Amino acid sequence: MDALLEQIPQAGNIQLAIQVTANFNYSAQAAQRIAHRFVADEISYMLRAGDPTLVAGERILWRVPIILALPAHGSVGQVGAVDIDVESGRLQLSAEQIDVMRAARRNWETVIRLPVPQRRQVQQADCLAASTAMVLE
Repeated sequence: MDALLEQIPQAGNIQLAIQVTANFNYSAQAAQRIAHRFVADEISYMLRAGDPTLVAGERILWRVPIILALPAHGSVGQVGAVDIDVESGRLQLSAEQIDVMRAARRNWETVIRLPVPQRRQVQQADCLAASTAMVLE
């Protein structure tokens, strides 16, 4: 398990003492199942949930990376992330995040249909960047 601290100053002196109190009602594995069930049912059956990271901010969350897996190609890359509250198990996910994941999936499906020489020229970051740009337009 990894822990990620958000909102730390970028410069100057820092003294970091961590004391967090929360009821861990949802384990990393439970958060992964919740995220997988949501993305597979609501966005695409080709999306999988990766290994969660614990994030301490205003609330304590599990951040679950969402991985696109294509038939006959396996995992092709991360297309987003879903946050799960450790106390309530609620998804923290915006409509924009969902749109980015859908667009990334469509972009990758297009790349996979390309002839092999052209396919090799396309990088994961290009597809995700294009997906984000499509949503923001």
